[in-house]
Amino acid sequence: MTELFTAQRLAEIGDLIFQWLSTNVFVLGNAVQLLVIALGLGAAFVTSRRLFPLLERFRAQRGVARFVDAVLPLVLPLIWLLLLWLTIVTATALAWPHLWLEIVASLLTAWVAIRLVSQLARNPILAKALAWTVWSIAALSIVGLLDPTIAVLDSLAVSIGRLRISLYTVVKTTLTLAVLLWLAIYVTGLLETRIRASRALSPSVQVLFAKSFKAVLVGLAILIAVTSVGIDLTALAVVGGALGLGIGFGLQRVISNVVSGVVLLLDQSIRPGDVISVSGTYGWVTALGGRYVSVVTRDGVEHMIPNETLISERVENWTHTNSHTRLRMAVRVHYDTDLHQAMELCQEAAAETERVLKQPEPKCLLVSFGESSLEMEMRIWIADAHNGVQNVKSAVLLRIWDKFKANGIKVPYPQRELHMQSESTLRAGPQPPPE
Repeated sequence: MTELFTAQRLAEIGDLIFQWLSTNVFVLGNAVQLLVIALGLGAAFVTSRRLFPLLERFRAQRGVARFVDAVLPLVLPLIWLLLLWLTIVTATALAWPHLWLEIVASLLTAWVAIRLVSQLARNPILAKALAWTVWSIAALSIVGLLDPTIAVLDSLAVSIGRLRISLYTVVKTTLTLAVLLWLAIYVTGLLETRIRASRALSPSVQVLFAKSFKAVLVGLAILIAVTSVGIDLTALAVVGGALGLGIGFGLQRVISNVVSGVVLLLDQSIRPGDVISVSGTYGWVTALGGRYVSVVTRDGVEHMIPNETLISERVENWTHTNSHTRLRMAVRVHYDTDLHQAMELCQEAAAETERVLKQPEPKCLLVSFGESSLEMEMRIWIADAHNGVQNVKSAVLLRIWDKFKANGIKVPYPQRELHMQSESTLRAGPQPPPE
């Protein structure tokens, strides 16, 4: 152990360090590059301090706060990185040495990309995958193995007619598609937040715009990813047409539901928040999907009703043009009852019940003379059918019952008269009618 720290050994280590510094650091070109890197850091620090107040103003805007929070810590390295790349472009054009500039710029680019992805990507698996990918590319670029690795991957290829597909093409397409899809979904989220905050658009139009933007952006991301790697789309036209024909036959119901969903969004016959009844299901609409409409019942059960069903079958929309809904309740009283008093008590009970509208005012009508009772009908109006119908009916009927009991009004029930005959009469049989 002591032999490692002898004066001769230390002197040799010192000579090696001095030679490395003389070759790589104490050179005019390298020293200038290090000075430029330091000056760029200082300029980026001063510029970022001036940009912080401007970015703080955008944080108050809805939908942009999350993006500002993610970018704010990266303002300084982003400005520094921009200055470095501008310097590299200038040095390349003037044939000046710029090795250290490229190394620092590559490391800084990888760090910024990983930091940005880790903050913006909501999916942790996607964030880790992108982080490892960026680090791998940066490491290969720094050690000078990026071009040989690309050449090896590109040599592993197969040809289908004029279409050449290599492992490098697959990897590049996958990475490009992943980044573009993530960017499209993120931009769609920002646009959807803006659209939902608009009061000039109805809920159904908001859903239509949001889904249309998402479909367009995702489609553009796929097209850009495919064309960016040099794949000719015309080579896939025949295969795509055949697949499209097969998918069209196999997914007729799915396509029908999608088209029906677009029709529902355009004609605005059903909107989020509406109270509807269809196919025996009563509840309020919580969401309009591309294939189905979500309807939640009073029991808390969520029904996924296909859009095609809402187009082809009869639908009762309780809140389509007017939120006011009339409810009817049958009320029966005894024939000996003061009918005028009973009708007034029914109307008073309804008027005293919460959720029953004053205008139109509650009405009690005589419907018919029944076999054992007077048949009446109580009619009330409510404006919040989404809060339930049976519960307000129950409240009105309970108040009517209390008022009937307090005023001595009887609620009848069916009665039957039985005539008893003696045993002798039964034996004698039927008697002829008197003359």
